[in-house]
Amino acid sequence: MDYKEIYTFLNGDLKKIEDELERALQADTPVLKEASLHYLRAGGKRIRPIFVLLAAKFGDYDFEKVKPVAVSLELIHMASLIHDDVIDNADLRRGRPTIKAKWGNRIAMYTGDFILARSLELITEIEDAEFHRILADTLVDLSIGEIEQIRDKYNFDQNLRTYLRRIKRKTALLIAVSCLLGAKVARADEYCQRKLYRYGYFSGMAFQITDDILDFTSTKEKLGKPAGEDLIQGNITLPVLFALRDQSLNREIRKVDGKADPEAFQEIVERIKAAGAVEEAQKVAELYVRKALQALDDLPDNETKPLLREMVLFIGNRKF
Repeated sequence: MDYKEIYTFLNGDLKKIEDELERALQADTPVLKEASLHYLRAGGKRIRPIFVLLAAKFGDYDFEKVKPVAVSLELIHMASLIHDDVIDNADLRRGRPTIKAKWGNRIAMYTGDFILARSLELITEIEDAEFHRILADTLVDLSIGEIEQIRDKYNFDQNLRTYLRRIKRKTALLIAVSCLLGAKVARADEYCQRKLYRYGYFSGMAFQITDDILDFTSTKEKLGKPAGEDLIQGNITLPVLFALRDQSLNREIRKVDGKADPEAFQEIVERIKAAGAVEEAQKVAELYVRKALQALDDLPDNETKPLLREMVLFIGNRKF
């Protein structure tokens, strides 16, 4: 089995999710509609909707009930990335100009707000206050994670615990909640809900660590943004934390700022890779993959369990 089989298995429902995303982003204001659809059409792996759909298969699967959850969570993710691009002054996302680059910061911020509002509007189709509480708590944590990232820019003295707590809030919790709410909307039993949440959390941690590794090891063509961009922006990721243990490299990394000379910066990137920092970070990602698989092993067998296994293996080994 490979990752493409997941798309094949879910193809019909994923196509409907894509159509629903486009409908959700219609707006009477032309620039708001154009900006929102510009981002949607840039593509994406739709990781969160996939987790929602697969988790729902552990209960009484009804696509019409699952749909608003899957669409809402993807819209939340989209809104957070649009806001990130403003904060990071990023010109490229998925190989295309960002909304910020094309329309400016104000349009980008309001587009992100609009998409977030549409996600909250859609989730009201679920008449269960518990869904809204879980989603609200997750949004609070996501916001705290983003604020912590801003606070810790160019803070080369932060520790591993700070990094792990930040990526938990920024990334892992939304993936965990995708699994939880997918199971919950399908009325899966509470045991399955707990195990799927844990699986999603560990998968989310592996996803972000792998993302941080790819920032050093992948190419601009695959990433859709320049390699090493996180470090230039002052975001201290796991490979950097490990590289900082090398005292001579530590001094060079601390000189990096948003105006780093491209040639000198590329040399630092190569030294970080040569120092074994990427391999160390990969071991941590693999640890979270194993934890996700352990949580998955505790779930009852069904047709989607092998696909969830494939999902986390893809996350831990992806190249884009």
